[in-house]
Amino acid sequence: MVNCQPASEDTWRQKLWRIMRAALAAVDPEQAVLRFLGREGQHLRVGGTEYDLDRLERIYLVGAGKAAVPMAKAVCRLLGDALSAVVINVKRGYILPAEEMQAIQAGLRCPFEVIEAGHPTPDEAGLRGAQRMAQLLAGTTERDLVICVISGGGSALLTLPVEGVSLADLQALTDALLRSGATINEINTVRKHLSRVKGGGLARLAYPARVVALILSDVVGSPLDVIASGPTVPDPTTFADAWQVLARYSLLDKVPPQVRSYLERGVAGQAPETPKPGDPIFERVQNLIVGSNELAALAAVEQARKEGLNSLLLTTYLEGEAREVGKVAAALAKELLRNGRPLPCPACLVMGGETTVTVRGSGTGGRNQELALAAAIALAGWEGTMVGTLATDGSDGPTDAAGAIATGQTIHRAQELGLNPLAFLENNDSYRFFQALGDLVVTGPTNTNVNDLLFILGWQAG
Repeated sequence: MVNCQPASEDTWRQKLWRIMRAALAAVDPEQAVLRFLGREGQHLRVGGTEYDLDRLERIYLVGAGKAAVPMAKAVCRLLGDALSAVVINVKRGYILPAEEMQAIQAGLRCPFEVIEAGHPTPDEAGLRGAQRMAQLLAGTTERDLVICVISGGGSALLTLPVEGVSLADLQALTDALLRSGATINEINTVRKHLSRVKGGGLARLAYPARVVALILSDVVGSPLDVIASGPTVPDPTTFADAWQVLARYSLLDKVPPQVRSYLERGVAGQAPETPKPGDPIFERVQNLIVGSNELAALAAVEQARKEGLNSLLLTTYLEGEAREVGKVAAALAKELLRNGRPLPCPACLVMGGETTVTVRGSGTGGRNQELALAAAIALAGWEGTMVGTLATDGSDGPTDAAGAIATGQTIHRAQELGLNPLAFLENNDSYRFFQALGDLVVTGPTNTNVNDLLFILGWQAG
């Protein structure tokens, strides 16, 4: 065994918490927007492009996502006197404190609508907000500018179904897809073909206005067409692709008949496709990624070094079944401890991305908690190891936890409480498992969302 640093487990938990907080601070949505947005008098700078405010008739601010409110706050700070209307859909509970919301409104001369809506399952409030945005954009001209703030969660929060498909149909479809084990790319391929705003639909509604989209990425690799289902970018997927996703996960007979019927018409060329690359509407659209999983992961690596750890970012492309990834995380922790590879310990490996869960049980949990539970089982008895998981939005699945912490002692502690870890894993009940141990990672709403982070630590127990 390599010569690792003695320290108590509590000390390492504290280090891990500080690393997590540094990662979240690096992707603060308001600051992310302000890095790309600037104003001097009547000139607005967006990335490398300038807009003359005197030549614009109206400026609308719309958007959706878990980070939409702080992103909108940044835009309002710069353009409050020039905005004509603001409509934002945000996950319920993800607004800013009342005094901050009032301060934003105080600096505006226009209507300011923030609609708290359902996520991950769309609801009436999200539909109402999307309808309001569509009404607003219906009257735009080439002298108008539409600024869109887009972040993770936007697919559920920005809901405007195609004709013949109801909100209830989308709710049932969403539930089936989330339980199937499909990737977010696959899920959004289906969503885009049942929506009037996803898959470039928002840009089509806004045309011929100029559109600026400020995007906080929560998707592995940051493909623009997948983040929030790409409301302002060309959609390279087709109805045939959407149909194949449902077929791949044996969902064709499980989704509402209206969904299947509409997709069938699309495959047959009887329903309009989403706007594709080369469509002239996108000549008037500027898309900018202002924050990503990579930024958060690199900040975590830097903080780990400040904590005295050898640290390394392994990947920001982490995918796969959560419980299988958990085994890999445990294997890496063992390698750190036993052989000092790929770094001598004390060490922290950081990985970013998003895993999936194929739900077979009736328990409560999320992909990050399930990953941690699988890692805990594989690490049983390995003192001096720790695996921590973090959903950067603060909400892992339908729970109030962002993730969980597993160590070589987790299973021993669970058994002392009479808990059967394998039974909890098979029932997809990771939340209740870690809740009983007091090992949930609970951050509350973070008002950001750049996917998930996985932390693997190795040291020598004192």
